[in-house]
Parts: sequence; C-alpha cells; structure tokens
Amino acid sequence: MSAPSPVESDLYRIVRAIRELFEGRRNTTGTVTLTANAASTVVAHVNFGAGSVPHLTPQTANAAAEIGNGTLYISARANGSFTLAHANNAQNDRTFLYSFDG
Repeated sequence: MSAPSPVESDLYRIVRAIRELFEGRRNTTGTVTLTANAASTVVAHVNFGAGSVPHLTPQTANAAAEIGNGTLYISARANGSFTLAHANNAQNDRTFLYSFDG
C-alpha cells in the first residue's frame, strides 16, 4: 500500500489509498528471521504501535520447532517495533511471516 503523506493533495493518491484499505491492504505485514546466537530479535516496522498485537506464522521447520518448544514470545512492544525473545542458538533459518492488528 502506498500511504499518502499528511499533506497529500493529489486526489487520485488519496482515493487509491482508501480503496486499498477497503480491499484489505493495510501495510501491516512483514518477514522476520530470528537472530542467530542471540536470545532476542527486534522487529522494526514503521506502522507498528505500542498497542499493536503481532501474529507470527512459521515459514521453516526450525521456526515451527521454536514455537513448539515454547521458547518464543513477545517480550516488548513499542511505537515502531516489537521484540521477540527466543532460544539462543546458531540456527539462521528460523523465519516467520508476521502481521499485526492495532
């Protein structure tokens, strides 16, 4: 989605952004790979708010195992980012899709 700036005056861009919202495009998704050899990963996203709720979908077997092990959780939320706490290991393929509400 191409969000118009607060000073946008091009009516076409404004209408297109509104139509994209109605069609379900909210620019609230992304991909994250957990940081290897670390116990947390910060996910930066400009549209994430301190009250937003992230949802994760594993994309690899190691990502699914991280959820199954019970070692992955959201440890912090702030405007512009959220932090994932996870197991500290050398795996570099624990990749998730994420979306968020709020």
